[in-house]
Amino acid sequence: MRFSHAMDVVHQRVFVRPFYFGNEVHMTQATPLKATPLNAAHRAAGAKMVDFGGWDMPVNYGSQIEEHHAVRTDCGMFDVSHMCVVDLRGDNVRSFLRGLVANNVDKLQVPGKALYSCMLKPEGTVIDDLIIYFFSENWFRLVVNAGTAEKDVAWMNARNVETNSGLTITQRRDGANAFALVAVQGPNARAKAWEVLPETKAASAEIKPFNAVIVENTSFGEVMVARTGYTGEDGFEIAVPAERVTDLWNALVAVGVKPAGLGARDTLRLEAGMNLYGQDMDETVNPLDAGLAWTIDLVSERDFVGKQALQEQGQKAQFLGLILREKGGILRAHQQIITAHGDGEITSGTFSPSMQQAIALARLPMGVAIGDTVQVVIRDKQLAATVVKLPFVRNGKVLVA
Repeated sequence: MRFSHAMDVVHQRVFVRPFYFGNEVHMTQATPLKATPLNAAHRAAGAKMVDFGGWDMPVNYGSQIEEHHAVRTDCGMFDVSHMCVVDLRGDNVRSFLRGLVANNVDKLQVPGKALYSCMLKPEGTVIDDLIIYFFSENWFRLVVNAGTAEKDVAWMNARNVETNSGLTITQRRDGANAFALVAVQGPNARAKAWEVLPETKAASAEIKPFNAVIVENTSFGEVMVARTGYTGEDGFEIAVPAERVTDLWNALVAVGVKPAGLGARDTLRLEAGMNLYGQDMDETVNPLDAGLAWTIDLVSERDFVGKQALQEQGQKAQFLGLILREKGGILRAHQQIITAHGDGEITSGTFSPSMQQAIALARLPMGVAIGDTVQVVIRDKQLAATVVKLPFVRNGKVLVA
């Protein structure tokens, strides 16, 4: 869902592969890497930096496993400023979004309410997955993935012209009005965030998950505090003016929030059963086959880009979890799965620090059932794995055995 790049994490080792857009492979080494406003802070903290879809990002600050456990048991934070905030303003924003995304923005009636959705091509495949925030009838805010931001905004601009919606579409990642994003996650995340941002506590203490508030005139300027995340733990994603984010980061460190990198972020999201754009779904994948049927409204009369294709294609595969039951390998993307109902494929795999087992997200034939034993082809071996319902871990608890 919330970062666009292919990465396998195996214990302390991280393998970073080329960045994917659909079927194309984009090597980023030939161009200078982009840097978030926190780049200097990461380097000062001794972070191991990697090329992450064209961005110079921290993969860990020491022990990736310790960073993972900090989020599950206490509190950790991630620089997610490479993601892009996009503001849509105008009289026709709601009607524009009704046709743009697969989920139904009419669910958003209370200011601050958020909605997760996919933006689809006419063929029914996924341009991007994103979060939409409703603040007023003439102002919705989107947060889109890092590597897809340019094509997302281009797609929205083209649709704006095509539908004659007359919107102003403004990306807030660069320039004088840029936002930076910090995700503070874990059972103690909200309490730690309030230590640093006490002005936001009254407004954010009562908001439910997938809601946000905007608080002006804090010690860090205007702040958006969203009760969202990508780890399976409670917490906030905080948007602050880019020029103040280093101050916020250092203040959070001072109250005991542990910086965490992309490695821990990947193992956490995979344990939580959350999709990664560019790996679990992309412009070649029907979202129904990526376990995202819950984000798609095919019931109402509302039309949207890709709806007809989804109705015609239907669901052809299941998106489920695997736990490896035999020693001798690690689960990784693109490994073949042999089942009694045909072959499937792993889309993301890792070694779970919380479970101490190899786990994976997988696209499987429709006939496969939870509890079935399947065979994963790892090098020249077939190793047994159990099919399980997602997620593996949520709110610090292992949910499967």
